[in-house]
Amino acid sequence: MQSESKMSMEEIFAAEGITDEIQCEKAFEIAEKYGLKKLEITRHCNKNSVKIRKCQLGCFK
Repeated sequence: MQSESKMSMEEIFAAEGITDEIQCEKAFEIAEKYGLKKLEITRHCNKNSVKIRKCQLGCFK
């Protein structure tokens, strides 16, 4: 397996089992685990039609 910091967003989502939706709490966990900004996750989700559910703080649109 590649180093977590060198994985693409597609590889990260696949490794985490995310296909078409993600809960906000999980998005926060992924951001922390892989050293990503929440905005990077948001952009990937928007671009790939991944719905973010149960948003905690309104960070994801």
